[in-house]
Amino acid sequence: MIPFKDNVPSRLFPVITVVLILANVAAFLYEMSLPSAVLDDFFFSYGIVPYRLQVSGQSLIPLFAYMGSSLVTAMFLHGGFIHLLGNIWYLWIFGGSVEDRMGPFRFLLFYLLCGILAGGVQVLFNLNSRIPTIGASGAVAGVLGAYLISYPLARVSTLLPFLIVWPVVELPAMLLLGFWFFVQLLNGTASIGAASGMTGGVAWWAHIGGFLSGVILIWLFAREPARRDYLKG
Repeated sequence: MIPFKDNVPSRLFPVITVVLILANVAAFLYEMSLPSAVLDDFFFSYGIVPYRLQVSGQSLIPLFAYMGSSLVTAMFLHGGFIHLLGNIWYLWIFGGSVEDRMGPFRFLLFYLLCGILAGGVQVLFNLNSRIPTIGASGAVAGVLGAYLISYPLARVSTLLPFLIVWPVVELPAMLLLGFWFFVQLLNGTASIGAASGMTGGVAWWAHIGGFLSGVILIWLFAREPARRDYLKG
């Protein structure tokens, strides 16, 4: 399912949402300027590599230094154009309405915190992985969780790929995002115990952790009650 737009009217220009999108695009363009060998080292240096905690974790100072830096930098890196496009697309569709409820500064803190918590959850479920975890999906998942709580009855125009027919239908946000979370949870549960130490793949638990972080943190970061004006249309 591919969302296109929602029916929650914007009141302010989503400054931070746009800044975050541009930051992700700028980081990706920088990645593309690097030779392949250098890019691999770049991902290992600035992505989240859970196995490195077994070395860094021997002392609290290296542990906090590694976790504090990589959990932030990793959320601005992407492994390919489709990876980047998917994240910034969802951020554009849903981020503006969440930013509208929080305000720019609160939204920025919320986004970064969701990304950090998402990365931490991914590490907990993949402690032996030597593959860098990168991408904004954990932070974006937090935005989706906050959107679900704020605008559960919003109508989202969505493309439904089905064989040769791809209709565009309006779905309630709680159905669209609830289904999205169910898929993440199903795949994340299936990945438990899998031999992921030396293989890559989708960071299911980052998605799960980020989404649940957004569901919880919206209550702390929202500066006003959730709007219901979109229900009048």
